[in-house]
Amino acid sequence: MRNISHALITKVVVFLIAVVCITGTTKAIIDMEVNEVHLSSINQDNYFESRAFADESYSILSSLAQLIGKYKSEEHILSGKTLTEEDIREIEEDLYNEFRYSYRYNDNLSEEENNRIYQEKYADDINLNKDESMKEQVREFYRLLSELEANEGIVFYASDGEHVFSNGELNKKEQFESFDAYMLFEDYQQKLYPNEVKKSKYLDYFTHSVEELNPQTDVIYLAFRESFLQKKIAEWEKDKAIAKSSLNEFIVFLAGFILSFVYLIIVIGKTSFKDKEINLNVIDKLYNDLNIVIVVSLTSLWIAMLIEVEVLLDMYMILTVPIFIIALLMILSLVKHIKNRSLLQHTLIYQIFKKVFLWVKSVFDNGSIGVKVVLLVVGYPIVVAATFFVFPITIGLAAWFAMKKVKSFNRIKEGVEQIKNGDLHHRIEVDGKGEFSRLAANVNSITDGLKKSVDSEIKSERLKTELITNVSHDIRTPLTSIITYVDLLKIEKDPDLITEYIDVLDQKSKRLKHLTDDLFEAAKASSGSMPVQLERIDILSLLTQGIGEMGEKIEASALDFKLAYPTEKVYVKADGKLLWRSIENLFSNIFKYAQPASRVYIDVEDLGNEILVTFKNISAYELNISVDELMERFKRGDESRSSQGSGLGLSIAESLIHIQQGKFLVQVDGDLFKSMIYLAKFPNE
Repeated sequence: MRNISHALITKVVVFLIAVVCITGTTKAIIDMEVNEVHLSSINQDNYFESRAFADESYSILSSLAQLIGKYKSEEHILSGKTLTEEDIREIEEDLYNEFRYSYRYNDNLSEEENNRIYQEKYADDINLNKDESMKEQVREFYRLLSELEANEGIVFYASDGEHVFSNGELNKKEQFESFDAYMLFEDYQQKLYPNEVKKSKYLDYFTHSVEELNPQTDVIYLAFRESFLQKKIAEWEKDKAIAKSSLNEFIVFLAGFILSFVYLIIVIGKTSFKDKEINLNVIDKLYNDLNIVIVVSLTSLWIAMLIEVEVLLDMYMILTVPIFIIALLMILSLVKHIKNRSLLQHTLIYQIFKKVFLWVKSVFDNGSIGVKVVLLVVGYPIVVAATFFVFPITIGLAAWFAMKKVKSFNRIKEGVEQIKNGDLHHRIEVDGKGEFSRLAANVNSITDGLKKSVDSEIKSERLKTELITNVSHDIRTPLTSIITYVDLLKIEKDPDLITEYIDVLDQKSKRLKHLTDDLFEAAKASSGSMPVQLERIDILSLLTQGIGEMGEKIEASALDFKLAYPTEKVYVKADGKLLWRSIENLFSNIFKYAQPASRVYIDVEDLGNEILVTFKNISAYELNISVDELMERFKRGDESRSSQGSGLGLSIAESLIHIQQGKFLVQVDGDLFKSMIYLAKFPNE
């Protein structure tokens, strides 16, 4: 029974659980971010110690501090007193950069002279930009006033001794102290109530802007109405409950993801705990470095989505789930390769470096001397520089390598000397796969070629002798008969005998003509001088027509011809006349040498790019010679040469098929004789 812990369905279920848990973890984080929930409020017992109270206070105090410390009034702003030296310097630098890249700037002048021109030409622009900056500050001044007046439930009073900002009639410190919560900043002192405000760790955060004011003239009184506080406290308590719920949700989902991910790491790639082999699938074929790039890219995309979560909130789940699925699959694939110890080997960078190394090694082992010299000249200094501290070892290895190559060269030189002296059986043995090894193999091949050439020459001489003997025998026999019967005609007076002699002379002269025609055709076909016109030939029609024309010979021989062919018509690329001459020779060979009253099989096969035509028959004579000998000229199946054939039929057929860009083969299996013609297929129209 298969181990359930490593079953595929278990892995799939746990994988889905991991995806759900990591998605839930992310959702909890996003919800807290979108709802502006602060986890710090979970450990806080009082609203006045919370981040929410600090943010509310900072918004009011910083606005009041800017109003009395910087802007004061519209007239104060428009007088230019709020423009700092830094503001003016930025305005002038921006305009100077504009001037520097304009036609007014002269590279031939000094920087001081160009600056003088700038002050003259851009004086108005500087003033306009200053005015625009002041107008922008006026807009900011009224924006702050508007935001302060919109704060209901908060009472404030701020003054620098001349300018006053207030949203009520209260202007005394004692009046603000009557509220349940207040902040008073005056004369180097700050008074905060209730006391929990002083305990807030965010105190410096929301009072920092007030500390920059002039304590001798500037005062800020701020108080919170009871209704406002009750509303904010209720909101804070609600957010605190949400924060607790979100944190619990986050912890549960994170724990679920960690457990499921650890399980997947343990069982991934195995079918049981005892399984030592790591099973890889299609995803694992992706190179690990590309895998890492995909994971990093998906992570970057997800982080970018988190940054723009308010914009992509509706698409959050749609995009997050597939991203997590793909990323988790990629990470588990990396885990498999770590287990399989193929993390580095299965990287694209490693494969590229490996192929480069193998290429260099291959070039060095099998390349030309010139390429090796270039590699040595370029590569050896690099090796020396990289192994400077072990330079003697490098020199020793180089010397050993050189001596090894010298020995190989001497072995080849000695072997060539022996072969030159006529020892064609000598073999040069050189180890390795380098150029010397290949050179030795080439010399051995030359030796083999010389041996084959000598053997071929001996065989050619033998064939020439046999050819002369066979031609002499086959031609002399009818020629002798012709001479004999001509002599008889000279002395014969009997008309009946004269007629008989003339018939014999006619038969022998035709036999002689047939031999000379076959000899001429064989010589012409083998020389390649015969014209060839390749065209589209219906091979089945050609065979059917040939069998029909030879009907009388078929009946006389009592042979049973069986034709097998494809259902669809097939066409070959051949010369019609030469192809028929080849097939006719095969038919003639069958009529002469086939066992009478036997079957002859003709098969047409479509091999895709070629058409195979096979002729099979049972020989009437014992085939005690080889296929090579059968293909020799003037060679017959019967060694007694009692048949009427010239012995050129198969040789002519082979030559004719060859010049039509085809192949002709013969096979002998006992008494079964098989001739095969391969021709290029002509596409059907």
